[in-house]
This record gives sequence, C-alpha cells and structure tokens, in this order.
Amino acid sequence: MDCMSDFDWSDLDARLLRLLVAVVETGSITGAAQRLGVTQSAVSHLLDKLRAITGDPLFVKSGRGIVPTAHAQALAPQARELLAQLQAFARHARFDPAAWRGVLTIAANDFQREVLLVPLAARLRAQAPGLVLRVLPSDVPTAEMLRSGQCQLVVSPRPPEGSDIVQKRLFEDRWRVFYDPAVRAAPATRREWLAADHATVVYPPQRRMALDETLAARGIERHFVVTVPGFAGLPAFLRGTPLLATVPGLLGEGLMREFASVAVPVACPPLPMYMVWHLRHQQDAAHRWLREELAAVVPVRS
Repeated sequence: MDCMSDFDWSDLDARLLRLLVAVVETGSITGAAQRLGVTQSAVSHLLDKLRAITGDPLFVKSGRGIVPTAHAQALAPQARELLAQLQAFARHARFDPAAWRGVLTIAANDFQREVLLVPLAARLRAQAPGLVLRVLPSDVPTAEMLRSGQCQLVVSPRPPEGSDIVQKRLFEDRWRVFYDPAVRAAPATRREWLAADHATVVYPPQRRMALDETLAARGIERHFVVTVPGFAGLPAFLRGTPLLATVPGLLGEGLMREFASVAVPVACPPLPMYMVWHLRHQQDAAHRWLREELAAVVPVRS
C-alpha cells in the first residue's frame, strides 16, 4: 500500500512542523513532549502522521535513543522557516504584544542573563503574558544559531558575522576587581593585585573569559586558586576570604553587590555587548518590539 494514500501535503499544519523541530532539537520523544506540553503518546501519534505524509521514517533507534534520518535533518530547517512565515502571516499589521503566543528563544551566557534577561523577563510577563522566554547558553555564538531558527536573538560580546546577520551595540562595560571588604583591603597597586590569590570563570570545557585570555597573551599572569563554570559561583568563594575576582563591573549591581570593588590596576580592553538577529526578522513587527524591549532594560552607567 502506498504510504501516501491516506495523507498528502495538505494535511501538514503547524503542529506537525513544531513536532518535527522539537524531536530533532531534543533528540527524544520524551523531550519533545515536555517542550510541546503534550503526552508522549500524542507525540508518537503525530509523528506517525508526519511519517505517512513524508514517506520517510524520520527518526530511527540508535542505542537507547533516536536519531533523525537524513531526510528529517533536511526538513527541519524548512519547517523552522515555515513556522516563522506562519507566525508572520497570523500577525496583524499593528502588533499587539498581549496577543503574542509562543516560545521566544534567546541565546546568552550568565553575565547577559543576569544583567539583561532577568529584567527583560519581567517586562515580557507584564506586556506579553502569553510568551514563554527560553534561554539557551550562547557560548561563542555562531551565525548558524540564527539561520537555523535555534534562537531568535543572541546577546553576546562576540557577535557572529555574516551578510545576513544584523547586530546592535547595547552597552559597554568596564572590568572591576571585587573583594570582601570585611576580610581584606582593596589591592592598591598592580603588584598587590598580581600577588593576590584569584578566583575566575572558566566556561566548559576550557574556555576562559576574554579578559583572562587577553592578559595572559600580554604576559600578565595571576595565581588562580579557584575556577568556576559561571559568575554565579564566585560569591561563595569570595565571601569571607581574601580572594579577588576580576569580572564585569555591572555585576556589582546584582550578583556581586555584597562586595566592594576597585578599578583593575592594569589597562583592560572594554567589554562591549551586542544583540544579534537574522536579517529575516529585520522588519518583523514582533521582533522589532522585542528588540526595543531589550534595549529598554540596558543599565545606565553613571
């Protein structure tokens, strides 16, 4: 029997497109069900329907999990693009944030999440309550993250490049040396700073902060006694100890607020921050509104 006898392309809908993307990205029926908010049996039923429409198994067993077929991998980018087109088709010329429903995915690392995405989430809850904010780690972001639809925005000091990639500078931060004033005095000189024990961030698997890479390349070596995988791990190691941590100054308004800080006693490059998006979203009313909301939460430096 021809697998296309009961189904054809006109049976495709947004549910099936979202399903395909969810299973490809999560790599499991369970993960797709959790993301879509449905049961595993519902995912399996819809997947059978999609297989009949495409005439391909789409996903096959591999060990204890499943992997997409070559056809599924080829269809996933098309599905993401079709979903974006359907969303644009459904929106009115006058965009209403309160009517926006769906998942918004932003790629950002812990500094950007702390400084920008927490206040952004509060604004979204107030103005677009039907929107779910999903945050992914950006690591060193690539243009493909935006081209594939893996995320709608990237926030990073290292914007990816491409003729179809658009970026806007949000702010520029300065590096500061944080310390516990109940335990030690501020390092007053370069020599005191270099002689101290330090804590810093090393992202998995072994990616150092841009400042640490720059200073090491200039031959400025510090004695690191603690490394943590993100900024959130630093306060516990500084509290009650003489350790120093040289991190973005804006963290002093949030995560590092309990500590004192001084300027770094050596010349440091600035830390710019960009929001980055794909060219296809440039004129989209919803995406333009989102970019304006993100720009509105940028902290004002005195």
